[in-house]
Amino acid sequence: MASTVNKIAHPFSKANLDDLLLKRFFYAPAFEIYGGVAGLYDYGPPGSALQANIIAEWRKHFIIEESMLELDTTIMTPERVFVASGHVAKFADWMVKDNKTGEVLRADHLVKNVLNDRLERDKIARDPTVELKKKAKKEQPLDDAVRDEYESILNRLDEYSGADLGDLIKKHAIVNPATGNDVSDPVEFNLMFASNIGPVGNNTGYLRPETAQGHFVNFQRLLEFNNGSLPFASAQVGRSFRNEISPRNGLLRVREFTMAEVEHYVDPADKSHPKFRDVANVTLNFLRKEIQSAGKNDIIETTIGDAVSTGMVANETLGYFLARIYQFLIKIGIDPKRLRFRQHMDNEMAHYACDCWDAEIQLSSGWIECVGCADRSAFDLTQHMKATGRSLIAQKPIDPPRIIHKTEAEWNRKELGLAFKKLAPTIQQAVSELPTEELEKIRVATEENSYMLVVEGDIAVALTPKYVKIVDKMIKQTVEDYVPNVIEPSFGLGRILYALLEHSYWAREADIQRGVLSLPPLVAPIKVLIVPISAQEAFKPLIQEIATKLRKAGIFSRVDSSSVTIGRRYSRNDELGTPFGLTVDFASVANGTITLRERDTTDQRIGKVDEVVAVVADLVEGTITWEDACAKLPAYSGVQAVEGATA
Repeated sequence: MASTVNKIAHPFSKANLDDLLLKRFFYAPAFEIYGGVAGLYDYGPPGSALQANIIAEWRKHFIIEESMLELDTTIMTPERVFVASGHVAKFADWMVKDNKTGEVLRADHLVKNVLNDRLERDKIARDPTVELKKKAKKEQPLDDAVRDEYESILNRLDEYSGADLGDLIKKHAIVNPATGNDVSDPVEFNLMFASNIGPVGNNTGYLRPETAQGHFVNFQRLLEFNNGSLPFASAQVGRSFRNEISPRNGLLRVREFTMAEVEHYVDPADKSHPKFRDVANVTLNFLRKEIQSAGKNDIIETTIGDAVSTGMVANETLGYFLARIYQFLIKIGIDPKRLRFRQHMDNEMAHYACDCWDAEIQLSSGWIECVGCADRSAFDLTQHMKATGRSLIAQKPIDPPRIIHKTEAEWNRKELGLAFKKLAPTIQQAVSELPTEELEKIRVATEENSYMLVVEGDIAVALTPKYVKIVDKMIKQTVEDYVPNVIEPSFGLGRILYALLEHSYWAREADIQRGVLSLPPLVAPIKVLIVPISAQEAFKPLIQEIATKLRKAGIFSRVDSSSVTIGRRYSRNDELGTPFGLTVDFASVANGTITLRERDTTDQRIGKVDEVVAVVADLVEGTITWEDACAKLPAYSGVQAVEGATA
């Protein structure tokens, strides 16, 4: 039987976690030897491996299991693409400046941080268990009404406009915490990095702030690749860039980051999902927009099936992806008790979206959005069609076919061309765009005289029966054109990675300085540590044999034959999140046995090399638990292997 572990013996320490992540080089400030640049980070070997493993599981969970079409589109994007999408005009945050130092702060974060600090100090002032000497000398509890107002503001923060934030800053005397200085009124700041494409400088481009537009501009090719069939989804993992106003909190707010996005194209008249029944009983924690607008944060715990059937979630496809997002996050190690889905409020939601939910993860700094899942309607494809004149539509069969009565112009192209030359196509286009009522006016007018049509602003053209005739036709319609709607799950992988690290971190009960990252084997950077008791040559053949067997099983391992004690070697690999360790000693060479150590419990089992490797493979694959492994391998007492070697 596996040992039990007390992972909450010590309060969570963000400072200790940050020290560990820096010491083990999960990530570090970029260009650190030059002083660094705010919001830019480099991932070290364990951070890179952890991110790669998260991406690998994301690709399996979404792209492979959902048969998605994978893309890799360019980062540099012409300005006209983002003009059409609305990013040039609207992709902005509100910023304020310190009136004396000029320091720039993001307005909503300033309000959030100051009010949270006041509420925390109020909590301390009200706590009778806190010694008086630990309380600030002049600290007084807030009035109950003020405290309730602060909490209401924080719960509704995402729906405030720039003017609203300015009013809050003035009303509650919010200043720059670092200097105590007043700040300016909020102004908008566009978050995209601008550049020039080519040497001349007359072709403006931007580093993309999301991967989504690369999907939309390729929609027609994707549709053709999918044989014209909907629904289907495209997916992409790639870099994005946002010129954040005041990046802070490590990986939670950065200027360059990795995203994983899905664009699921669906018929707007049918947003059901064929696999919805598979997830209908998945229970999620929901924070509805009506609750937030009332200044509260009460959670509704219900199944995704009930959420869709009651209309809380707009449709099955959106609900299906919310459940799949939940399953993915839990699979890689996010604590389900600290995961909720928050609905965008009406003032916060994009004007084109019909419903949007954020998967938020609770961290030491509060609730952080890590995944957005929106029903973007037909906005994106429609905007790009308007901007380019290119068709970004799909078709569906009509059964039985429809008989449509249509009024249209029938042209004598020869006479029209002789009379109006190059203007003829313009005339035909103008008439084709007229409503049926106006076509009827042309019919009546041309029966007796002519119809005066104005084209190109000021050119009057007299249409007569010589050129055009308005006729009624009966058309058999077998297909219908439509602009697909898009359901978009969008993942911030850096935030998810950090949330996983924070949720996985704890310290040994006997020593708060012995940190452990309980990363699931699925995503752990190193799956197995091979530890010889010394660096003697006698161990090398067996170490090579074990490493080869693990490699053939698809398991990444690392050998640590350094001169420090085995305990120290295991301890530093506990900090790296390595779930399993294999110890090689003299008994291993003599008997072909090795011991298997589990990271969290530090329990050890023993067995033949092939037996242990098979168990490790099952553990890494997730087909057995450590409890199952304990049933397969006998416990290691610490002496029996030595006795076997000397027998």
